[in-house]
Amino acid sequence: MAVRPAPTARRIRVATELRKLRERAGMTSTEAAQQLGTSSGQLSNVESARFGVSPDRVRAMARLYACPDQAYIDALVEMVTDKTRGWWDTYREVLPSGLLDLAELEHHASAVRTAHTSHIPGLFQIADHAREIFRHVIPTPTPPEVEHRVSHRIKRQDVIYRAVPLPFSTVIHEAALRMRVGGRDVARAQLRHLLDMGEHDHITIRALPFDVGAFPGSGQSITYLHGAVPQLDTAQLDQFHGPVLLDSEAHLAKYSSLLDVVEGTALSPEKSRDLIHGIAQDL
Repeated sequence: MAVRPAPTARRIRVATELRKLRERAGMTSTEAAQQLGTSSGQLSNVESARFGVSPDRVRAMARLYACPDQAYIDALVEMVTDKTRGWWDTYREVLPSGLLDLAELEHHASAVRTAHTSHIPGLFQIADHAREIFRHVIPTPTPPEVEHRVSHRIKRQDVIYRAVPLPFSTVIHEAALRMRVGGRDVARAQLRHLLDMGEHDHITIRALPFDVGAFPGSGQSITYLHGAVPQLDTAQLDQFHGPVLLDSEAHLAKYSSLLDVVEGTALSPEKSRDLIHGIAQDL
């Protein structure tokens, strides 16, 4: 028997949302399955993303659960209708699934906000900077594994160059800006690239200087990916063991608010540019 491919981040999210809809309706899986004309085991497989689900079935479930939000339903239907295999699937055998999930989420996001304390956002990293980062991953990757990770990271950056570019807003702590990853020449080239990125209308870069002191979320890198509707937003945290994706209402509210505070604490884009330029000049 052929091995069933691992579910994608979007399929897992659809499954999660369908389970949330059922629970909000106050229905057990057995009750819902009976009214949908299926078995509780089949419904469990759908809600755990082991089985896919059709657009018609999504709409039938939304009707059964009395979901009144048509935009939300339409967004879920679009997620199961789009069967296109993304470019990231070519890396499925050579990279951790978390990296593929992040690329998929970025590709489909309507906007992204991030905050970074110790590194430059991946979508703004030049190849030499990314290569040096990946050389220090534990366990140590082989040279081919490093190059797979670098090419994947650079390919992810297509979202900020495409015809309809991804709106991207980030806050970067001065510690990350001053870190000489790869030595002086690479660090200088990385900062110049960051300055170039800040010239794009759809990109906002704010710096958080050392003299700010303590701030909410310090030490934690956060990526907040906006979905087609707010219910489908995702918060992603970088952990030593890989990316962690969060989608509960409480988590989304917490990290959205945290980013609001961090952005309000950071320098303006204009003053941030001056700080980055000054650091580059000092190298």
